[in-house]
Amino acid sequence: MDLQLADRTFVVTAASAGLGRATATALVAEGARVVLVARRADVLAEVLAELGEDAAVALPADLSDPTTPGRACELALSRFGSLDGALVSVGGPPRGATLANSEQEWRDAFESVFLAALRVSRAVLEHATRDDVALAWVLSSTAREPLPEMAISNGLRPGLGLLVKQLADEVGPRGARVVGLMPGTVRTERITALHAHSDDPEQAMADAAASIPLRRLGEPEEFGRVAAFVLSPAASYLSGCLLPVDGGKMRTL
Repeated sequence: MDLQLADRTFVVTAASAGLGRATATALVAEGARVVLVARRADVLAEVLAELGEDAAVALPADLSDPTTPGRACELALSRFGSLDGALVSVGGPPRGATLANSEQEWRDAFESVFLAALRVSRAVLEHATRDDVALAWVLSSTAREPLPEMAISNGLRPGLGLLVKQLADEVGPRGARVVGLMPGTVRTERITALHAHSDDPEQAMADAAASIPLRRLGEPEEFGRVAAFVLSPAASYLSGCLLPVDGGKMRTL
């Protein structure tokens, strides 16, 4: 299938590793150009070398800085002359129970998870060079069902999930689309770090795999291919919905 991504440009946040990096790689493989945004300049340089400077440009920056989304969009326009959408990935909040997490942890997560997603989306919609903007928000299965010891994620992700629908309603008349992606247990640094808190991390990973109908963890590349499709014109009638990318683990409809 031709995803019709040739010469389209996307901002990809959290692009130095995991789901963001896999999505950037998939987009470039389909002919798109990407602006890579992440905090780790050294790792971003490695990703840039891998993708090539004809197709990618890096912006070492933190999304907690309100100016970062606008700078990323301006870089897309100055480097490639267009901006068509974004993969909005904002990382994950710390573990903890509902009352065990401090108020400061809740505030920090609201800033880095919730507001960051809105800032990136606002900047992309304001700077886009065409009407059919495509936004893909990386959420979590916690948008639909809670996970133990993940209170902050359980609290924030459902709100973002509902905003996927509301924002899709608001920007749909101009031809723009918004989709939420809910990755399950994908083999990323984040998942490894979460399982490291258990008494036996290796067994915890094995148990996680056993709970998935496909009996294995996902690979970042599998998520990246789905994200590239969702952002492409080939998915032009897909908007306002949440898509699980979880090997069948989620039990809700």
